[in-house]
Amino acid sequence: MNRRERRAAAGKPGTISGKPVAPTAAAALCEAGLGHLRAERFLDAQLCCEQALAADPAHADSLHLMGLVSLQTAQYDHAVEWLARAIRRDPRPEYLASLGRTLQRQRRYDDALKIFDKAIQLRPDSAELWREVGDVLVELGRTDHALQSFNNALKFDPRDWDAADKSASLLFSSGRLEQAIAGFTRCAQLRPDYALTLQMRALASFGLNRFAEGFVDIERAHALDPGNADICNNAGVFLQKLGRRRDALVWFDRALERRPDYPAAYTNKASSLTHLRRFAEAFAAYDALLALHPGHPEASWAKALLHLLTGNFEAGWAGREVRGRVPDLPIFHFEFSQAIWLGRESIDGKTVLIHVDEGLGDTIQFARYVPDVAARGARVILVVADALCPLLSGLPGVAECLPLSHQPLPAFDLYCPISSLPLAFGTRLETIPSATPYLPAPAASRVKAWQDRLQDRLGPHDRLRIGLVWSGNPKHKNDANRSIALEMLSPILDLDAVFVSLQKDAKPDDRAYLAAHSEIVDLTADLGDFTDTAALVGCLDLVISVDTSVAHLAGALGRPTWVLLTHIPDYRWLLDRDDSPWYPTLRLFRQPREGDFASAIGRMRTELAAMIEVRAD
Repeated sequence: MNRRERRAAAGKPGTISGKPVAPTAAAALCEAGLGHLRAERFLDAQLCCEQALAADPAHADSLHLMGLVSLQTAQYDHAVEWLARAIRRDPRPEYLASLGRTLQRQRRYDDALKIFDKAIQLRPDSAELWREVGDVLVELGRTDHALQSFNNALKFDPRDWDAADKSASLLFSSGRLEQAIAGFTRCAQLRPDYALTLQMRALASFGLNRFAEGFVDIERAHALDPGNADICNNAGVFLQKLGRRRDALVWFDRALERRPDYPAAYTNKASSLTHLRRFAEAFAAYDALLALHPGHPEASWAKALLHLLTGNFEAGWAGREVRGRVPDLPIFHFEFSQAIWLGRESIDGKTVLIHVDEGLGDTIQFARYVPDVAARGARVILVVADALCPLLSGLPGVAECLPLSHQPLPAFDLYCPISSLPLAFGTRLETIPSATPYLPAPAASRVKAWQDRLQDRLGPHDRLRIGLVWSGNPKHKNDANRSIALEMLSPILDLDAVFVSLQKDAKPDDRAYLAAHSEIVDLTADLGDFTDTAALVGCLDLVISVDTSVAHLAGALGRPTWVLLTHIPDYRWLLDRDDSPWYPTLRLFRQPREGDFASAIGRMRTELAAMIEVRAD
């Protein structure tokens, strides 16, 4: 019987090619329809169902099959109607499950969960039903309940790879990386040759900083799926973390061979080239990406930072204006109807809002420009992080200094992000406004209070007093490279000096080290805000810091400060110099090679010992 004949027969209830159909044929027709459904011949399946129901209108399997056909053809309302009729005739678990899937497709997750729960009550040992309940719970954001459902599925079918994979993936996405690794290990045991499982386990290891372990999985994944560009790119990222940047380049090139327009592979390649000081090649990689994807935010941003690092301020400041479009960049976003001011028009008699947009250190560094904005005749409203507001409220030229939490903002004519001020003033290397101190001095009473605390704790000021900061914001993208453990400073701690912790929010291991080393004075419990820190810094002879906001604070106050820097540092520290054009009182101690803070600290110890000897004389 051809399709036209089937259509004709469908128009004559109770007949096949014009011949009467007995009710007992309904099951056979339903079975034939099921075969058509499996072969994705949906119209044929529907015709069989219609003929079966013509023979037996109450045939539950045919009602169910009509629901499945409607589901497969995205006719969800019809599917719900047919499946509900089937369930009314015979509430089987499989019928309920089909209705649950249909409701899930309609994003009616609460309704779907109720239906799946009814199916589970009828068949509590069904791994498939438990897995589907887990799927709905994921959509509802009920992570813990979803995990329990996947675990139930695995209890009834330990070889249910789908449930194992969904459980491991959910653990991964919720940050439970140790458990995720165990879950992906179970998946790998069930499917040893599945590359994606190995890649996901590698990424979980990456999140735990277990880079060598993860790279083993990535190599195995590549062997199983050598054409996968993502795996090649991830292999390169692991090698970057292992300090093997030359080897990483090979993998990024492999990724680009497989996917020539792969943005992440280009930016990662450029990053490795930058750390290898192959700057011309790094610029070429960014340019190649931008030729393929004009205006690509990450490439434009990274290229701008490289321009600044290498001293091309004109291109660098202009390029940094893309930062508002860079995904996941930790900046503060404001949407104003007023125009942005970038130095081109007169602001005499205008009210200019200058607002924080990046980190605390950036705010302190670029606050030096605020008096110059006021000097052009503007009334300046300054909006900064709450912790900086008391310190910067006394900055010359500031009419109002408001904390970031303050709402609503007062009226203004123009605005400028504080990190755009170097661009607005056309800053070049030789025109950096480097005079310090440019921050207002802390109140004398506050300084005296800290002097008294130190006097009570330490006695007479007969030895150098040195402030220590060894760790930055753990949320900073590069914090793992720029921060160190306090124990790494132990080579200087046996010198004849007094060491004072300026480190807020010390990590657990560092707190333990502090507790065991009484030669480091810790008064940070009394540091309320940056004004307190500024007052304490004013009582010290030297500040030693990694690249943190305290280094900027001490430099802006004109205090002697030594900064430990990575081999390729943040752009503002430039390259191959031990001074800073931004802060005349800073000395820079750079890693001689990537990851080698020990050598930099060794040089610092030599210099500090000489300083102590001179003081003693």
